[in-house]
Amino acid sequence: MKRLHNFLKMTNRARVLLLAASILLTGVRLGLLLLPFCNLIKLVTRISEGFLHSYATNKVSLGQIVWAVNVVTRYMPGGAKCLARALTTQILMNWCGYKPELRIGVARSETGTFEAHAWVEYQGRVVMGYLQDLPRFVPLPSLEGVKI
Repeated sequence: MKRLHNFLKMTNRARVLLLAASILLTGVRLGLLLLPFCNLIKLVTRISEGFLHSYATNKVSLGQIVWAVNVVTRYMPGGAKCLARALTTQILMNWCGYKPELRIGVARSETGTFEAHAWVEYQGRVVMGYLQDLPRFVPLPSLEGVKI
């Protein structure tokens, strides 16, 4: 009941942002389970670019976007992996007029197993998906401008 009370005390803008993040994160998680990756990226690109939102004229800060994705992740059953969180952040940032860059990197763990991590950068700074040991991940080439 306290969570509902806190939600209702928020500004309309914060509630809309949380609801958008919740719907997007749920959709992205389902897409990662059900769709081939190239189809999911096409869908994310279409959603990112084709949605004219009032946030585009009244900018939402990067901090608010990151906050919304983090809050929604906390209450999402099973949480969310880095790729789902990064794709959701990328969509919200595009809607709000930012030009983020999705980065996916790979590394070998100390035991020799393959690891991957996804994060979002804006103007050269990591806004979602920061790790202390992020430099050990070798970024794959950007998907921006690639015909999938």
